[in-house]
Amino acid sequence: MRILHLYKDYYPVLGGIENYIKVLAEAHAAQGHQVTVLVCAPGPRSEVKELHGVRIYRAARLATAASMPLSLQQPLRLARLQADVIHLHAPYPLGEVSAWLLKRRTPWVMTYHSDIVRQKGWLKLYAPLLRRVLRRVDRILVTSPRYLETSQWLRPVRDRCLVSPLGVDHQRFHPPATPYEGPPRLLFVGRLRYYKGLDTLLQALLLLPGDVTLEVVGSGPMLAEWQALAGRLGVASRVHFRGEISDDALLGVYRHVTLFVLPANARAEAFGMVLLEAMASGLPCVTTEIGTGTSWIVQDGVTGFVVPPDQPEALARAIRRLLTDAALRQRMGRAARERVEAEFTQRAMVDRVLTVYREVASGDSE
Repeated sequence: MRILHLYKDYYPVLGGIENYIKVLAEAHAAQGHQVTVLVCAPGPRSEVKELHGVRIYRAARLATAASMPLSLQQPLRLARLQADVIHLHAPYPLGEVSAWLLKRRTPWVMTYHSDIVRQKGWLKLYAPLLRRVLRRVDRILVTSPRYLETSQWLRPVRDRCLVSPLGVDHQRFHPPATPYEGPPRLLFVGRLRYYKGLDTLLQALLLLPGDVTLEVVGSGPMLAEWQALAGRLGVASRVHFRGEISDDALLGVYRHVTLFVLPANARAEAFGMVLLEAMASGLPCVTTEIGTGTSWIVQDGVTGFVVPPDQPEALARAIRRLLTDAALRQRMGRAARERVEAEFTQRAMVDRVLTVYREVASGDSE
């Protein structure tokens, strides 16, 4: 089968969507399918290369506006590439509109990763086209039932939506042979963006015993602001900003902490892949109810706790309960691992998506 992925960026650009595309593309290429990825180059020159069996076209980028690359070459390349199925990754207005305007008869699959959350002015202009694109797609993959329930854009087209959660390499992320029993350490992993809610976690840390420390793995635009906040709150000595670390080092971090916290505060945190990594590592998790995958992945009272966003006191209470009850931590950590093995393996994700490709390519998607 000839599979074409369409998005703005691809590895080595790091991000949840980019990694999802990479996992699918390389897994399906390894199974013998012809896989092509069409994205935008970081600069004004196009390039073509092959990596791990995947053909990658990077189309020249003219500029970037509101986090979206602008490229004339990408639509032109899209018109020429042959495929049995085109896999769009949203939100990416340039790619979605390009595919719609070309009126290609090739079957489309879209993974709807997130609503457009912050660019509300741009969304008012784009909304009519987005509705047309969603009606044109043969199958829309949604990463959680919570997102399908709460997205105003998906509800009108739910007849063509299919819940297809993301998956983690559970053989790579796994609990340590000997559980961590050191001083209480919290872990946050992710890009330091506004919707991650790390400021709420820093405020919650102030309400926890002084021996509780926080490991922050990742970088991003909010780094300096949140470092300054830790200083103003008087918890800077208890917060360790580790920046970007290697994949192997990350595995070690997951195995040497007490529990994991993702205090997201906006729908831009549409799923929470790091929750799967933590759960596969046998960690109980504390996260927030924002109407997305976070409160579906983490089962409140079973694999961790779900609290309201932007409430340091509620976050601190949930963390304190886990820190003071070792038996509860162990029980939730085991349940978290079991949930990943049952629902969120990478192999299951790859197989589900391939089944959808075959259905739309054969005309069985209606």
